[in-house]
Amino acid sequence: MSLTIIRARRPLCSLQQCVVAPQRHYRPVLTESSMNKYMKEVRYEVRGAVLQRAKEIERDLELGTGNYAFSDVIRANIGDMHAMGQKPITFARQVLALCMFPDLPNGTFPADVHERADRIRLSCGGDSIGSYTDSAGLQEVREDVCRYLEGRDGKPVALENLYLIAGASQGIRVLLQCFMNGDGANRKQPAVLVPVPQYPLYSATLTELNAKRLDYYLDEENGWSLSVDDLYRLVDQNREECEPACLVVINPGNPTGQVLTEKNMREILHFCHDNNVFLLADEVYQDNVYNSDRRCFSFKQILNTMGDEFKDFQMAAFDSTSKGFLGECGFRGGFMEVVGFDKPMRRQIQKIMNTKLCPGTTGQIAVSCEVSPPVKGDPSYEVFKNEKDTVLTSLMARARLVQQQLNSVSGISCNPVEGAMYAFPRVTIPKKAIELAKTQGREADALYCMELLEATGVCVVPGSGFNQVPGTYHFRTTILPPEKMLADMMGRISTFHRQFTEKYS
Repeated sequence: MSLTIIRARRPLCSLQQCVVAPQRHYRPVLTESSMNKYMKEVRYEVRGAVLQRAKEIERDLELGTGNYAFSDVIRANIGDMHAMGQKPITFARQVLALCMFPDLPNGTFPADVHERADRIRLSCGGDSIGSYTDSAGLQEVREDVCRYLEGRDGKPVALENLYLIAGASQGIRVLLQCFMNGDGANRKQPAVLVPVPQYPLYSATLTELNAKRLDYYLDEENGWSLSVDDLYRLVDQNREECEPACLVVINPGNPTGQVLTEKNMREILHFCHDNNVFLLADEVYQDNVYNSDRRCFSFKQILNTMGDEFKDFQMAAFDSTSKGFLGECGFRGGFMEVVGFDKPMRRQIQKIMNTKLCPGTTGQIAVSCEVSPPVKGDPSYEVFKNEKDTVLTSLMARARLVQQQLNSVSGISCNPVEGAMYAFPRVTIPKKAIELAKTQGREADALYCMELLEATGVCVVPGSGFNQVPGTYHFRTTILPPEKMLADMMGRISTFHRQFTEKYS
Protein backbone atom coordinates (compact mmCIF):
# COMPACT_ATOMS: atom_id res chain seq x y z
CA MET A 1 0.00 0.00 0.00
CA SER A 2 1.40 3.44 -1.02
CA LEU A 3 1.54 6.08 1.66
CA THR A 4 1.18 9.85 1.63
CA ILE A 5 2.31 12.24 4.31
CA ILE A 6 -0.25 14.71 5.60
CA ARG A 7 1.43 17.55 7.40
CA ALA A 8 -0.10 19.35 10.34
CA ARG A 9 -0.97 22.99 9.90
CA ARG A 10 1.89 24.21 12.11
CA PRO A 11 5.51 23.50 11.22
CA LEU A 12 6.65 20.34 13.04
CA CYS A 13 10.10 19.56 14.40
CA SER A 14 10.58 16.03 13.20
CA LEU A 15 9.31 13.47 10.73
CA GLN A 16 7.98 11.36 13.61
CA GLN A 17 5.35 14.01 14.28
CA CYS A 18 3.85 13.73 10.76
CA VAL A 19 0.57 11.89 10.30
CA VAL A 20 0.56 8.94 7.89
CA ALA A 21 -2.62 8.07 5.98
CA PRO A 22 -3.58 5.84 3.04
CA GLN A 23 -3.30 7.57 -0.34
CA ARG A 24 -6.56 8.17 -2.22
CA HIS A 25 -6.79 8.06 -5.99
CA TYR A 26 -7.31 11.58 -7.44
CA ARG A 27 -10.16 11.88 -9.92
CA PRO A 28 -10.51 14.90 -12.24
CA VAL A 29 -13.24 17.17 -10.92
CA LEU A 30 -14.10 19.16 -14.04
CA THR A 31 -14.95 16.98 -17.02
CA GLU A 32 -17.41 17.14 -19.88
CA SER A 33 -19.82 14.98 -17.92
CA SER A 34 -19.60 17.10 -14.76
CA MET A 35 -19.53 20.60 -16.28
CA ASN A 36 -22.47 23.02 -16.52
CA LYS A 37 -24.99 21.23 -18.72
CA TYR A 38 -26.27 24.45 -20.26
CA MET A 39 -22.79 25.38 -21.46
CA LYS A 40 -22.61 22.01 -23.20
CA GLU A 41 -25.74 22.87 -25.13
CA VAL A 42 -24.25 26.10 -26.53
CA ARG A 43 -23.82 26.17 -30.31
CA TYR A 44 -21.75 28.67 -32.26
CA GLU A 45 -21.56 27.42 -35.82
CA VAL A 46 -19.71 30.50 -37.09
CA ARG A 47 -16.64 28.73 -35.70
CA GLY A 48 -18.10 25.24 -35.76
CA ALA A 49 -17.37 21.96 -37.52
CA VAL A 50 -17.02 23.40 -41.02
CA LEU A 51 -14.35 25.87 -39.91
CA GLN A 52 -12.49 23.21 -37.93
CA ARG A 53 -12.36 21.03 -41.05
CA ALA A 54 -11.24 24.06 -43.09
CA LYS A 55 -8.28 24.48 -40.74
CA GLU A 56 -7.31 20.83 -41.23
CA ILE A 57 -7.46 21.24 -45.00
CA GLU A 58 -5.32 24.38 -44.81
CA ARG A 59 -2.67 22.43 -42.91
CA ASP A 60 -2.79 19.65 -45.52
CA LEU A 61 -2.35 22.17 -48.33
CA GLU A 62 0.55 23.81 -46.53
CA LEU A 63 2.29 20.46 -46.04
CA GLY A 64 1.45 19.19 -49.51
CA THR A 65 -0.57 16.28 -48.15
CA GLY A 66 -4.12 15.25 -49.01
CA ASN A 67 -5.78 15.15 -52.40
CA TYR A 68 -7.85 18.25 -53.11
CA ALA A 69 -9.24 19.75 -56.30
CA PHE A 70 -8.29 23.28 -55.18
CA SER A 71 -5.16 25.06 -53.99
CA ASP A 72 -6.58 27.34 -51.32
CA VAL A 73 -9.34 27.67 -48.75
CA ILE A 74 -11.55 30.76 -48.90
CA ARG A 75 -12.77 31.60 -45.40
CA ALA A 76 -16.13 33.30 -45.92
CA ASN A 77 -17.50 32.19 -42.56
CA ILE A 78 -16.81 35.25 -40.43
CA GLY A 79 -16.93 39.04 -40.77
CA ASP A 80 -13.19 39.65 -40.35
CA MET A 81 -12.31 42.46 -42.75
CA HIS A 82 -8.55 42.53 -42.23
CA ALA A 83 -8.22 38.76 -42.55
CA MET A 84 -9.78 39.14 -45.99
CA GLY A 85 -7.16 41.68 -47.06
CA GLN A 86 -8.58 45.09 -46.08
CA LYS A 87 -5.80 47.56 -45.30
CA PRO A 88 -6.02 49.22 -41.87
CA ILE A 89 -7.16 52.84 -41.73
CA THR A 90 -3.95 54.89 -41.51
CA PHE A 91 -5.17 57.46 -38.97
CA ALA A 92 -6.26 54.80 -36.47
CA ARG A 93 -3.04 52.82 -36.74
CA GLN A 94 -0.86 55.93 -36.45
CA VAL A 95 -2.69 57.05 -33.30
CA LEU A 96 -2.33 53.53 -31.87
CA ALA A 97 1.37 53.43 -32.76
CA LEU A 98 2.07 56.74 -30.99
CA CYS A 99 0.07 55.67 -27.94
CA MET A 100 2.05 52.43 -27.81
CA PHE A 101 5.43 54.10 -28.36
CA PRO A 102 5.28 57.79 -27.46
CA ASP A 103 9.04 58.20 -27.91
CA LEU A 104 8.61 58.44 -31.66
CA PRO A 105 9.95 61.87 -32.70
CA ASN A 106 7.50 64.73 -33.01
CA GLY A 107 6.57 65.07 -36.67
CA THR A 108 6.77 61.32 -37.36
CA PHE A 109 3.03 61.48 -38.17
CA PRO A 110 0.68 64.36 -39.01
CA ALA A 111 0.02 66.89 -36.24
CA ASP A 112 -3.57 65.75 -35.59
CA VAL A 113 -2.31 62.21 -34.96
CA HIS A 114 0.17 63.47 -32.34
CA GLU A 115 -2.55 65.61 -30.73
CA ARG A 116 -5.00 62.68 -30.49
CA ALA A 117 -2.40 60.24 -29.20
CA ASP A 118 -1.17 62.68 -26.56
CA ARG A 119 -4.71 63.50 -25.42
CA ILE A 120 -5.56 59.82 -24.93
CA ARG A 121 -2.23 58.71 -23.48
CA LEU A 122 -2.04 61.56 -20.97
CA SER A 123 -5.49 60.62 -19.68
CA CYS A 124 -4.14 57.20 -18.67
CA GLY A 125 -2.60 56.38 -15.30
CA GLY A 126 1.13 57.06 -15.42
CA ASP A 127 0.67 58.47 -18.93
CA SER A 128 0.76 54.88 -20.21
CA ILE A 129 -1.90 52.90 -22.05
CA GLY A 130 -0.62 49.85 -20.22
CA SER A 131 -2.42 50.99 -17.08
CA TYR A 132 -5.94 50.04 -16.11
CA THR A 133 -8.61 52.53 -17.09
CA ASP A 134 -11.92 53.21 -15.37
CA SER A 135 -14.22 50.22 -15.74
CA ALA A 136 -16.52 52.25 -17.99
CA GLY A 137 -13.52 53.29 -20.09
CA LEU A 138 -11.37 56.40 -20.48
CA GLN A 139 -13.38 59.57 -19.92
CA GLU A 140 -11.65 61.22 -22.89
CA VAL A 141 -12.88 58.50 -25.23
CA ARG A 142 -16.34 58.35 -23.69
CA GLU A 143 -16.65 62.08 -24.29
CA ASP A 144 -15.70 61.49 -27.94
CA VAL A 145 -18.54 58.95 -28.17
CA CYS A 146 -21.03 61.29 -26.50
CA ARG A 147 -20.25 64.04 -29.01
CA TYR A 148 -20.63 61.57 -31.87
CA LEU A 149 -24.01 60.32 -30.61
CA GLU A 150 -25.27 63.85 -30.05
CA GLY A 151 -24.39 64.74 -33.64
CA ARG A 152 -26.02 61.58 -34.99
CA ASP A 153 -29.13 61.38 -32.85
CA GLY A 154 -29.87 65.06 -32.20
CA LYS A 155 -29.75 65.21 -28.41
CA PRO A 156 -26.97 65.33 -25.77
CA VAL A 157 -25.89 62.06 -24.16
CA ALA A 158 -25.12 61.89 -20.44
CA LEU A 159 -21.66 60.48 -19.79
CA GLU A 160 -23.00 58.14 -17.09
CA ASN A 161 -25.13 56.37 -19.74
CA LEU A 162 -22.12 55.47 -21.88
CA TYR A 163 -19.82 52.46 -21.37
CA LEU A 164 -16.84 51.38 -23.43
CA ILE A 165 -16.81 47.60 -23.85
CA ALA A 166 -14.60 44.83 -25.20
CA GLY A 167 -16.57 44.45 -28.42
CA ALA A 168 -20.36 44.67 -28.59
CA SER A 169 -20.63 41.02 -27.49
CA GLN A 170 -19.45 41.82 -23.96
CA GLY A 171 -22.07 44.50 -23.39
CA ILE A 172 -24.84 42.39 -24.91
CA ARG A 173 -24.02 39.51 -22.56
CA VAL A 174 -24.06 41.85 -19.53
CA LEU A 175 -27.49 43.22 -20.45
CA LEU A 176 -29.00 39.79 -21.15
CA GLN A 177 -27.75 38.51 -17.79
CA CYS A 178 -29.59 41.34 -16.06
CA PHE A 179 -32.96 39.97 -17.21
CA MET A 180 -32.53 36.49 -15.71
CA ASN A 181 -34.62 37.04 -12.58
CA GLY A 182 -37.46 34.49 -12.60
CA ASP A 183 -37.65 32.12 -9.64
CA GLY A 184 -40.27 29.83 -11.17
CA ALA A 185 -42.66 30.27 -8.24
CA ASN A 186 -43.34 33.89 -7.37
CA ARG A 187 -42.38 35.35 -10.70
CA LYS A 188 -42.72 34.22 -14.30
CA GLN A 189 -39.54 33.47 -16.17
CA PRO A 190 -38.43 36.50 -18.23
CA ALA A 191 -38.24 35.85 -21.96
CA VAL A 192 -36.11 37.43 -24.67
CA LEU A 193 -37.55 37.86 -28.17
CA VAL A 194 -34.89 37.00 -30.73
CA PRO A 195 -35.04 37.24 -34.54
CA VAL A 196 -34.81 34.16 -36.73
CA PRO A 197 -32.42 34.03 -38.45
CA GLN A 198 -30.15 35.63 -35.84
CA TYR A 199 -26.50 36.04 -34.97
CA PRO A 200 -25.84 33.02 -32.72
CA LEU A 201 -24.37 35.13 -29.92
CA TYR A 202 -27.95 35.54 -28.72
CA SER A 203 -29.06 31.91 -28.83
CA ALA A 204 -25.72 30.80 -27.35
CA THR A 205 -25.85 33.29 -24.48
CA LEU A 206 -29.47 32.54 -23.64
CA THR A 207 -28.76 28.79 -23.72
CA GLU A 208 -25.83 29.24 -21.37
CA LEU A 209 -28.05 31.24 -19.01
CA ASN A 210 -30.87 28.65 -19.25
CA ALA A 211 -33.06 31.55 -20.32
CA LYS A 212 -36.41 31.55 -22.09
CA ARG A 213 -36.15 32.50 -25.76
CA LEU A 214 -39.06 33.45 -27.98
CA ASP A 215 -38.22 33.31 -31.67
CA TYR A 216 -39.83 35.74 -34.08
CA TYR A 217 -39.38 34.97 -37.76
CA LEU A 218 -38.20 37.51 -40.30
CA ASP A 219 -40.11 37.35 -43.59
CA GLU A 220 -37.76 36.08 -46.29
CA GLU A 221 -40.36 36.54 -49.02
CA ASN A 222 -40.46 40.26 -48.22
CA GLY A 223 -36.76 41.06 -47.95
CA TRP A 224 -36.35 39.69 -44.40
CA SER A 225 -38.79 42.29 -43.09
CA LEU A 226 -39.91 42.37 -39.45
CA SER A 227 -43.66 42.08 -38.90
CA VAL A 228 -44.74 43.90 -35.73
CA ASP A 229 -48.08 42.08 -35.91
CA ASP A 230 -46.15 38.83 -35.45
CA LEU A 231 -44.48 40.30 -32.35
CA TYR A 232 -47.85 41.15 -30.80
CA ARG A 233 -49.13 37.62 -31.53
CA LEU A 234 -46.00 36.01 -30.09
CA VAL A 235 -46.31 37.97 -26.86
CA ASP A 236 -50.03 37.25 -26.50
CA GLN A 237 -49.47 33.52 -27.06
CA ASN A 238 -46.79 33.27 -24.36
CA ARG A 239 -47.95 35.59 -21.59
CA GLU A 240 -49.34 32.75 -19.49
CA GLU A 241 -46.03 30.87 -19.19
CA CYS A 242 -43.42 33.64 -19.30
CA GLU A 243 -42.92 37.40 -19.12
CA PRO A 244 -41.65 38.86 -22.43
CA ALA A 245 -39.06 41.32 -21.16
CA CYS A 246 -36.58 42.14 -23.92
CA LEU A 247 -36.67 42.45 -27.72
CA VAL A 248 -33.47 41.97 -29.72
CA VAL A 249 -33.32 43.81 -33.04
CA ILE A 250 -30.25 43.60 -35.31
CA ASN A 251 -30.13 46.50 -37.76
CA PRO A 252 -28.66 46.17 -40.34
CA GLY A 253 -29.36 42.47 -40.14
CA ASN A 254 -26.93 39.67 -39.43
CA PRO A 255 -27.02 37.23 -41.19
CA THR A 256 -29.79 38.59 -43.39
CA GLY A 257 -28.42 41.95 -44.54
CA GLN A 258 -31.69 43.92 -44.48
CA VAL A 259 -32.04 47.55 -43.32
CA LEU A 260 -35.17 48.53 -41.39
CA THR A 261 -37.32 51.40 -42.62
CA GLU A 262 -38.03 54.38 -40.38
CA LYS A 263 -41.72 53.39 -40.33
CA ASN A 264 -40.88 49.86 -39.19
CA MET A 265 -38.61 51.19 -36.44
CA ARG A 266 -41.40 53.43 -35.11
CA GLU A 267 -43.71 50.42 -35.05
CA ILE A 268 -41.11 48.45 -33.09
CA LEU A 269 -40.75 51.25 -30.54
CA HIS A 270 -44.53 51.38 -30.11
CA PHE A 271 -44.64 47.60 -29.66
CA CYS A 272 -42.02 47.77 -26.89
CA HIS A 273 -43.81 50.69 -25.24
CA ASP A 274 -47.24 49.01 -25.38
CA ASN A 275 -45.94 45.72 -23.98
CA ASN A 276 -43.46 47.09 -21.45
CA VAL A 277 -40.55 45.42 -23.28
CA PHE A 278 -36.93 46.54 -23.17
CA LEU A 279 -35.28 47.15 -26.57
CA LEU A 280 -31.81 45.79 -27.22
CA ALA A 281 -30.57 47.42 -30.44
CA ASP A 282 -27.59 45.70 -32.10
CA GLU A 283 -26.38 48.45 -34.45
CA VAL A 284 -22.79 47.44 -35.16
CA TYR A 285 -23.27 47.66 -38.96
CA GLN A 286 -24.60 51.24 -39.07
CA ASP A 287 -21.89 52.33 -41.53
CA ASN A 288 -22.40 49.29 -43.76
CA VAL A 289 -25.39 50.29 -45.89
CA TYR A 290 -25.34 49.61 -49.64
CA ASN A 291 -28.86 50.54 -50.75
CA SER A 292 -28.75 54.20 -51.76
CA ASP A 293 -32.55 54.39 -51.34
CA ARG A 294 -32.47 53.13 -47.74
CA ARG A 295 -31.10 55.35 -44.99
CA CYS A 296 -30.03 53.60 -41.80
CA PHE A 297 -31.39 55.26 -38.66
CA SER A 298 -30.43 54.45 -35.10
CA PHE A 299 -33.26 53.56 -32.73
CA LYS A 300 -32.16 56.36 -30.38
CA GLN A 301 -32.49 58.82 -33.26
CA ILE A 302 -36.10 57.73 -33.83
CA LEU A 303 -36.84 57.57 -30.10
CA ASN A 304 -35.80 61.20 -29.72
CA THR A 305 -38.76 62.21 -31.93
CA MET A 306 -41.42 60.05 -30.26
CA GLY A 307 -42.91 62.48 -27.73
CA ASP A 308 -43.47 62.66 -23.97
CA GLU A 309 -45.12 59.26 -23.65
CA PHE A 310 -41.69 57.71 -24.35
CA LYS A 311 -39.80 59.81 -21.78
CA ASP A 312 -39.25 56.78 -19.48
CA PHE A 313 -38.59 54.31 -22.31
CA GLN A 314 -35.70 51.90 -21.74
CA MET A 315 -33.28 50.55 -24.32
CA ALA A 316 -29.60 49.85 -24.94
CA ALA A 317 -27.69 50.26 -28.19
CA PHE A 318 -24.35 48.77 -29.19
CA ASP A 319 -21.59 49.61 -31.66
CA SER A 320 -18.24 48.02 -32.44
CA THR A 321 -14.91 48.84 -34.06
CA SER A 322 -14.90 45.35 -35.60
CA LYS A 323 -17.32 46.35 -38.35
CA GLY A 324 -18.11 49.58 -40.21
CA PHE A 325 -15.08 50.86 -42.12
CA LEU A 326 -12.40 50.22 -39.45
CA GLY A 327 -12.72 46.44 -39.26
CA GLU A 328 -10.43 46.28 -36.22
CA CYS A 329 -11.77 42.98 -34.89
CA GLY A 330 -8.74 41.98 -32.86
CA PHE A 331 -8.66 45.12 -30.72
CA ARG A 332 -12.12 44.28 -29.29
CA GLY A 333 -13.41 47.83 -29.07
CA GLY A 334 -17.00 48.98 -28.77
CA PHE A 335 -19.47 51.02 -26.78
CA MET A 336 -22.88 50.66 -25.16
CA GLU A 337 -25.39 53.42 -24.50
CA VAL A 338 -28.17 52.75 -22.01
CA VAL A 339 -31.36 54.83 -22.06
CA GLY A 340 -33.94 55.29 -19.28
CA PHE A 341 -31.87 53.75 -16.44
CA ASP A 342 -32.23 55.34 -13.02
CA LYS A 343 -29.28 55.85 -10.69
CA PRO A 344 -29.65 52.51 -8.81
CA MET A 345 -29.76 50.57 -12.09
CA ARG A 346 -26.72 52.40 -13.46
CA ARG A 347 -24.95 51.58 -10.20
CA GLN A 348 -25.69 47.88 -10.74
CA ILE A 349 -24.38 47.99 -14.32
CA GLN A 350 -21.27 49.78 -13.10
CA LYS A 351 -20.74 47.09 -10.47
CA ILE A 352 -20.83 44.34 -13.10
CA MET A 353 -18.45 46.31 -15.33
CA ASN A 354 -16.13 46.69 -12.33
CA THR A 355 -15.77 42.91 -12.12
CA LYS A 356 -14.36 42.97 -15.67
CA LEU A 357 -11.78 45.61 -14.61
CA CYS A 358 -11.76 47.51 -17.92
CA PRO A 359 -11.94 47.01 -21.68
CA GLY A 360 -8.59 46.82 -23.48
CA THR A 361 -7.07 50.24 -23.96
CA THR A 362 -6.16 49.64 -27.60
CA GLY A 363 -9.81 48.91 -28.30
CA GLN A 364 -10.78 52.15 -26.56
CA ILE A 365 -8.32 54.07 -28.75
CA ALA A 366 -9.87 52.47 -31.83
CA VAL A 367 -13.30 53.65 -30.65
CA SER A 368 -12.00 57.23 -30.44
CA CYS A 369 -10.69 56.99 -34.01
CA GLU A 370 -14.02 55.57 -35.23
CA VAL A 371 -16.34 58.14 -33.67
CA SER A 372 -14.02 61.16 -33.89
CA PRO A 373 -12.10 60.81 -37.17
CA PRO A 374 -10.23 63.65 -38.91
CA VAL A 375 -12.46 66.41 -40.26
CA LYS A 376 -11.99 68.67 -43.26
CA GLY A 377 -8.97 70.89 -42.70
CA ASP A 378 -7.13 68.38 -40.50
CA PRO A 379 -3.78 67.13 -41.85
CA SER A 380 -5.01 63.50 -41.94
CA TYR A 381 -8.41 64.22 -43.46
CA GLU A 382 -7.79 63.60 -47.17
CA VAL A 383 -6.04 60.27 -46.61
CA PHE A 384 -8.72 59.19 -44.13
CA LYS A 385 -11.63 60.17 -46.39
CA ASN A 386 -10.11 58.38 -49.37
CA GLU A 387 -9.50 55.20 -47.38
CA LYS A 388 -12.98 55.17 -45.83
CA ASP A 389 -14.71 55.85 -49.14
CA THR A 390 -12.65 53.14 -50.85
CA VAL A 391 -13.64 50.55 -48.22
CA LEU A 392 -17.36 51.32 -48.30
CA THR A 393 -17.56 51.68 -52.10
CA SER A 394 -15.84 48.34 -52.57
CA LEU A 395 -18.18 46.67 -50.07
CA MET A 396 -21.17 48.04 -51.97
CA ALA A 397 -19.84 46.58 -55.22
CA ARG A 398 -19.20 43.22 -53.56
CA ALA A 399 -22.68 43.15 -52.02
CA ARG A 400 -24.21 43.54 -55.48
CA LEU A 401 -21.86 40.98 -57.03
CA VAL A 402 -22.73 38.33 -54.44
CA GLN A 403 -26.46 38.87 -54.77
CA GLN A 404 -26.36 38.78 -58.59
CA GLN A 405 -24.11 35.75 -58.83
CA LEU A 406 -26.03 33.69 -56.29
CA ASN A 407 -29.35 34.47 -57.97
CA SER A 408 -27.93 33.30 -61.28
CA VAL A 409 -27.60 29.75 -59.92
CA SER A 410 -30.62 27.50 -60.38
CA GLY A 411 -31.73 26.31 -56.93
CA ILE A 412 -30.27 29.28 -55.02
CA SER A 413 -32.12 32.50 -54.22
CA CYS A 414 -30.73 35.51 -52.39
CA ASN A 415 -32.43 38.67 -51.15
CA PRO A 416 -30.71 42.02 -51.74
CA VAL A 417 -27.74 42.66 -49.44
CA GLU A 418 -28.76 46.11 -48.23
CA GLY A 419 -26.34 46.28 -45.35
CA ALA A 420 -23.95 44.50 -42.96
CA MET A 421 -21.37 42.09 -44.43
CA TYR A 422 -23.26 38.94 -45.32
CA ALA A 423 -25.59 37.21 -47.74
CA PHE A 424 -27.97 34.53 -46.50
CA PRO A 425 -29.08 32.64 -49.62
CA ARG A 426 -31.72 29.94 -49.58
CA VAL A 427 -30.67 26.67 -51.21
CA THR A 428 -32.80 23.87 -52.59
CA ILE A 429 -31.48 20.56 -51.27
CA PRO A 430 -32.59 17.26 -52.86
CA LYS A 431 -34.61 14.84 -50.75
CA LYS A 432 -31.87 12.18 -50.81
CA ALA A 433 -29.38 14.62 -49.29
CA ILE A 434 -31.89 15.58 -46.59
CA GLU A 435 -32.45 11.91 -45.72
CA LEU A 436 -28.70 11.22 -45.65
CA ALA A 437 -28.14 14.14 -43.29
CA LYS A 438 -30.81 12.77 -40.94
CA THR A 439 -29.03 9.42 -40.75
CA GLN A 440 -25.85 11.29 -39.84
CA GLY A 441 -27.60 13.28 -37.11
CA ARG A 442 -27.09 16.69 -38.68
CA GLU A 443 -28.98 19.32 -40.62
CA ALA A 444 -29.12 19.10 -44.40
CA ASP A 445 -27.44 22.48 -44.85
CA ALA A 446 -24.61 21.34 -42.57
CA LEU A 447 -24.06 18.41 -44.97
CA TYR A 448 -24.24 20.83 -47.89
CA CYS A 449 -21.67 23.23 -46.41
CA MET A 450 -19.25 20.47 -45.46
CA GLU A 451 -19.40 18.96 -48.95
CA LEU A 452 -18.97 22.45 -50.44
CA LEU A 453 -15.78 22.86 -48.41
CA GLU A 454 -14.42 19.41 -49.32
CA ALA A 455 -15.12 19.92 -53.02
CA THR A 456 -14.18 23.58 -53.52
CA GLY A 457 -12.33 24.96 -50.47
CA VAL A 458 -15.11 27.48 -49.80
CA CYS A 459 -15.88 27.79 -46.08
CA VAL A 460 -19.36 29.14 -45.25
CA VAL A 461 -21.72 28.65 -42.28
CA PRO A 462 -24.82 26.41 -42.36
CA GLY A 463 -28.06 28.36 -42.05
CA SER A 464 -29.17 26.05 -39.26
CA GLY A 465 -26.48 27.68 -37.10
CA PHE A 466 -28.55 30.89 -37.20
CA ASN A 467 -31.94 29.16 -36.94
CA GLN A 468 -34.39 29.32 -39.83
CA VAL A 469 -37.94 28.47 -40.81
CA PRO A 470 -38.27 24.67 -40.51
CA GLY A 471 -38.00 22.96 -43.89
CA THR A 472 -35.85 25.72 -45.39
CA TYR A 473 -32.09 25.60 -45.88
CA HIS A 474 -29.55 28.40 -46.15
CA PHE A 475 -25.92 29.25 -45.70
CA ARG A 476 -24.27 32.49 -44.62
CA THR A 477 -21.36 33.88 -46.58
CA THR A 478 -19.49 37.10 -46.03
CA ILE A 479 -19.05 39.58 -48.87
CA LEU A 480 -15.54 40.41 -47.65
CA PRO A 481 -13.14 38.52 -49.96
CA PRO A 482 -11.46 40.83 -52.50
CA GLU A 483 -13.52 41.18 -55.68
CA LYS A 484 -11.36 38.85 -57.78
CA MET A 485 -11.41 36.18 -55.08
CA LEU A 486 -15.12 36.75 -54.55
CA ALA A 487 -15.87 36.17 -58.24
CA ASP A 488 -13.81 32.95 -58.07
CA MET A 489 -15.71 31.89 -54.95
CA MET A 490 -19.08 32.48 -56.62
CA GLY A 491 -17.95 30.33 -59.53
CA ARG A 492 -16.94 27.50 -57.20
CA ILE A 493 -20.31 27.65 -55.43
CA SER A 494 -22.20 27.61 -58.74
CA THR A 495 -20.34 24.55 -60.03
CA PHE A 496 -20.67 22.75 -56.72
CA HIS A 497 -24.41 23.37 -56.39
CA ARG A 498 -25.08 21.91 -59.83
CA GLN A 499 -22.94 18.84 -59.06
CA PHE A 500 -24.46 18.41 -55.58
CA THR A 501 -27.96 18.53 -57.04
CA GLU A 502 -27.08 15.94 -59.69
CA LYS A 503 -25.38 13.71 -57.11
CA TYR A 504 -28.46 13.49 -54.86
CA SER A 505 -31.25 13.64 -57.47
